[in-house]
Amino acid sequence: MTHFGILCPAAIGHLNPMCALGRELQRRGHRVTLFHIPDVQTKVQKAGLEFWTIGEAEFPLGSLEPMYKKLGGMSGLPALRFTISWLKKETDMLFREAPGALSKAGIEVLLIDQVTLGGGTIADFAKIPFVTLCNALLINREDGVPPYFTHWDNNQAWWYRLRNRAGNFLLNRLSQPIWDLVLDQRRKWNLPPYIKREDAAGKLAHICQLPAEFDFPREQLPKCFHYTGPFQDPSGLEPISSSISFPFEKLSDQPLIFAALGTLQNRKEEIFQSIAEACMGLDMQLVISLGQPERKESLPNLPGSPLVVTYAPQQQLISRSVLTITHAGMNAVLGALSSGVPLVAIPITNEQPGIAYRIAYTGAGEFVALSSLTVPRLRDTIKRVLTEDSYKKNALRLQEAIQRAGGVSRAADIIEQVVSSGKTVLSSQG
Repeated sequence: MTHFGILCPAAIGHLNPMCALGRELQRRGHRVTLFHIPDVQTKVQKAGLEFWTIGEAEFPLGSLEPMYKKLGGMSGLPALRFTISWLKKETDMLFREAPGALSKAGIEVLLIDQVTLGGGTIADFAKIPFVTLCNALLINREDGVPPYFTHWDNNQAWWYRLRNRAGNFLLNRLSQPIWDLVLDQRRKWNLPPYIKREDAAGKLAHICQLPAEFDFPREQLPKCFHYTGPFQDPSGLEPISSSISFPFEKLSDQPLIFAALGTLQNRKEEIFQSIAEACMGLDMQLVISLGQPERKESLPNLPGSPLVVTYAPQQQLISRSVLTITHAGMNAVLGALSSGVPLVAIPITNEQPGIAYRIAYTGAGEFVALSSLTVPRLRDTIKRVLTEDSYKKNALRLQEAIQRAGGVSRAADIIEQVVSSGKTVLSSQG
C-alpha cells in the first residue's frame, strides 16, 4: 500500500477529477490524502478521501465563496489575471505549509495538478516522487499549438506559428509572478534551477484526462506524457457534489437541452438570459443549472420558462440530453463527449476558449465567442448542431476514443507503475 498525497487548486473542475482518481487508488488498496484549505474539507471528505488542512490562517473558512463570486462576474483577460493572482497566493501558502504537512502525514508519492506550479518544487524539497496530472487543458507550450486562453485555429503556416509564439509570450508574462516565486523558492531550498517551465512537471509521468483525439497534433510532448481520457468515477456520479436534490419529477418527455456555466464563471446572468431566449420555440425542455448551490438570491425568471436550479447532478443530466450548452469547462465537455452528446460552447475565460475551439475542430459541436454572443447567432448555432447529423456522429466518435483511452483506471495503472518501478513510464509513442 502506498500513501498518496494530492495537491491541486480549490476549483471543482480540478477537485472532481483528482477525487475520482483518488477513489480509484483507494479501491486498489492505497491510502489517499488531499491537502487544502478549510473550505475544501467537507467536499473532499464527502468524496471519501482523507483530508489534511493547510492554509487556515491565510484562507480561513468562508474565503472561497467571495473569490468565486468575484471571479464569476468576470471574463476574458481580467478573469485570467485574477485567476493567476489567486494561484500565486495559493502557491506562496503551499511553500510555507505543505512540506511540513506532507512529512507529518507520511506521504510517499505526490499527485500534483499541472497548474499547481509549485508542486514539483515542494516534492523535490520533501524528496517525494511525484506524478503530474493535467485536469484542465494541458498548458504545454509549443509554436504549433495556439495558447490555451485563445480560440485561435491551429493552422501550421509560419505566420500562425509566429502568432502562437506571441500569444505564449503574453501568457508567460501574465504568469511570471508565479514562476518567479517558484524559481526563488528553489534557490532558497538549494534545489537545481529549472531551465524551462516544462521542467516543473517532472520526469516520471504526465497524465492528461483528454483523449488524444480531442487535442491538436503535438510535436514537443515529453515521452512520459499519457492521454488517458477523463478521470471519471465508474459510478458515473461526480465525486464532489451538492446535497441539494434535483427535481427529476419536473423533467418532461421532451428532448432535453442541458445548460450550465460551471461553478466559477457563472455569475453573468445575461448569458443564461441569452441561452433561454435562444432555446425558445425549439419544442425541447431546457434545464439550466446556475452552479451556485450556496445561492441565497431568488432564481432568475428567464424567457420560455426553462427549469432553473441552483445545482444539478451534471453527468446525470448530460446523459439524458440531446445537447449540452456549456462554458467549455473541461469536466462538462468530457462529460458530454463520454455520453456521445454534442455541444454548443460559450467560452468565458482561462482555458475555455482553447477547449471551445477543440469542440469545433473535432466536429463535436460549435462555439460562440462571448464578444460576439447574440440571441440570433446562438439560436442559429444551436439549431445547426441539433439538426446536422455530423455533430452527433463526431460526438459518438469521441465517445469511442474516450472508451479506448482507459480513463481513470489507465491513469491509476500508470501511477502504480511509477511506484513499483521508481522510473519514468513512457507513453506508447515514447
